[in-house]
Amino acid sequence: MTPDAGAAARRILVIVPAWNEAEGLSAVLAELRAAVPAADVLVVDDGSTDRTAQTARAAGARVARLPYNLGVGGAMRTGYRYALDQGYDTAVQVDADGQHDPGYVPALLAALETADLVVGARFAGVGDYRVRGPRRWSMRLLSLVLSGMAGTRLTDATSGLRACNRDMIAFFARWYPAEYLGDTVESMVGALRCGYRVRQVPVAMRPRTTGVPSQSPARALVYLARTALVLLLALTRRVPAPQRAEPAARVPEPAGAAR
Repeated sequence: MTPDAGAAARRILVIVPAWNEAEGLSAVLAELRAAVPAADVLVVDDGSTDRTAQTARAAGARVARLPYNLGVGGAMRTGYRYALDQGYDTAVQVDADGQHDPGYVPALLAALETADLVVGARFAGVGDYRVRGPRRWSMRLLSLVLSGMAGTRLTDATSGLRACNRDMIAFFARWYPAEYLGDTVESMVGALRCGYRVRQVPVAMRPRTTGVPSQSPARALVYLARTALVLLLALTRRVPAPQRAEPAARVPEPAGAAR
């Protein structure tokens, strides 16, 4: 995977939402530097109580610290607002837990030539990630609905590995859901309802390097019910008008911001 020529001319911001991820963050940031050396990296410290912010700074990343935990949606909205204010052309989301392989970022950037939002999809023929039972039913439901809306196959609505162009940055800076699954499912539904082009790139996900995922039959059933409710709300909830961003001059950063 190599960067495309178009990506080289863009100003790219990689946004890494992080909550108590000091243990594995250095390795993720090192991989990002190797994969997309021309990109700037912003770690949004989502109210961490460990040394996440210090670890990010030591690795050369910019840091935005939130006073308390807002969740991935709140952290990403902060990142998109920063990207818009600073005049970035492209924003990429990579999680801090090591599941996302930064080596796929160039492929996401290349796919933006024909899309506004590109998602790294786990269930698209690459890798061995599998889900069973209610979680599998949830994924199939989401895929069926979102593929129909997009007019193309979308197999992974809950993936947090994403890239978007400046129009999407402007849209997400104004509207980015912070509720459960809002940062993934509802944000994608909102983009599709507003006419943005959403595409996917096959990727392989890795095991988490930090934290412990919670999985059980009972939790899987709850996940299915929540997914259906989130999808219903996303399809009926009011969304703002599409945003078409004009090329913007970089806004000077206030003293102490994102450093």
